Amino acid sequence: MIDKATAIPTLINRLKKLPVGHAIDLRTYKRNRSVVIARTGDDEYEVVEKGFADERFSTSLGRMKKLLGILLKREFPRSTKIRLYDLGHSDADNHINRKKI
Repeated sequence: MIDKATAIPTLINRLKKLPVGHAIDLRTYKRNRSVVIARTGDDEYEVVEKGFADERFSTSLGRMKKLLGILLKREFPRSTKIRLYDLGHSDADNHINRKKI
C-alpha cells in the first residue's frame, strides 16, 4: 500500500523501471475500483480505468503525471492509501478478481 500524497512520484519511478509487456494495478482499499497501467512500448503506456468511469487511454511517460493526477482524483477521492499490485507479464485488459471486503 502506498500513500495517496506520494503516489504520483512513486508510480512514475515504478513505471520507468517496468519492463515492456508488464503491468501494475492500482486499487482502492475495498478493491472495488481500479486503474491498470501496462507498458506496451519503450515510451508507450496503456491505462484502463474501471470504477466511476470505464475508459482507456494510451499515453507516454511525459504525459502520465497529469493523467495520473486526474485519475487519482476521480477514482480515489476519499482514499488515503492505494493498493499497488505488480501483475507481471500481463496486459491492461487483464483484471484479476480480488477479494472484496
